[in-house]
Amino acid sequence: MSTITGDPLRIAYSPCPNDTFVFDAWAHGRVPGAPALDVTFADIDLTNGMAERGELDVLKVSYAVLPWVLEEYALLPCGGALGRGCGPLVLVKDPSLGRGPGLDLAGRTVAVPSERSTAYLLFRLWAAAVLPEGVGKVVVLPFHEIMPAVRDGRVDAGLVIHEARFTYQDYGLHCLADMGEHWESTTGLPIPLGAIIAKRSLGAERLRELAAAARTSVRMAWDDPEASRPYVRAHAQELDPAVADQHIGLYVNEFTADLGDSGYAAVRGLLTRAAAEGLVPAIAPGSLDFPRG
Repeated sequence: MSTITGDPLRIAYSPCPNDTFVFDAWAHGRVPGAPALDVTFADIDLTNGMAERGELDVLKVSYAVLPWVLEEYALLPCGGALGRGCGPLVLVKDPSLGRGPGLDLAGRTVAVPSERSTAYLLFRLWAAAVLPEGVGKVVVLPFHEIMPAVRDGRVDAGLVIHEARFTYQDYGLHCLADMGEHWESTTGLPIPLGAIIAKRSLGAERLRELAAAARTSVRMAWDDPEASRPYVRAHAQELDPAVADQHIGLYVNEFTADLGDSGYAAVRGLLTRAAAEGLVPAIAPGSLDFPRG
């Protein structure tokens, strides 16, 4: 990898353990030849908006936002979150909503982390298949506010992501449905969640160098997990270290190092199905292709 010179690269990703684990080596100048990073921490709903407005050079976004940004940004083949058994969950306080002949969310209020999130897209595809009467109302809340809102009765159900998979029972909540389980059972594909994108205006050579830096940063984190712990803990201060480790183990996997054929198939499958349902615009042929050297 050649040395990239110039101003620091402006990048935004979440403070969640998987992102800080992945980018730790790069953010702290330990990836040989990689550019310095000017890091902004932001939840996925904010980074999705940044991408739509064309802000920053590199962003961690939802795969669901790609149809709106692929003209300006290229999808990097590494660094993101995609896997199996890691999908969003629909949580409720009242387990009776999942009993009887079918699920009952008609007329109910459901909190989601973003209407442009992959979680919401998977929820919409699931609801189209299993909720003939749909849901009552969807409200957007920051993901860390969703479980308390369900627990306190401010909403009837919540669509949760990240470490909520491991902690929802602490809030007295019940899992009504697993969006990832539905996706995997109906497609056989892994679950696409978060993508790393970079501005096409940086040029093909620079994009390849950035992908190499991200891939190296991931592998360095795997080779020496202890090195990343201070960075992970500094930005997940309210998260139990054991839960942070579970979070990293689930969301940082072989697809983080390289999407590969099945990863790209999952992304194309998600966006194609969503476009067929009228949930997102259709993407142009070749818009997911990454420039190869």
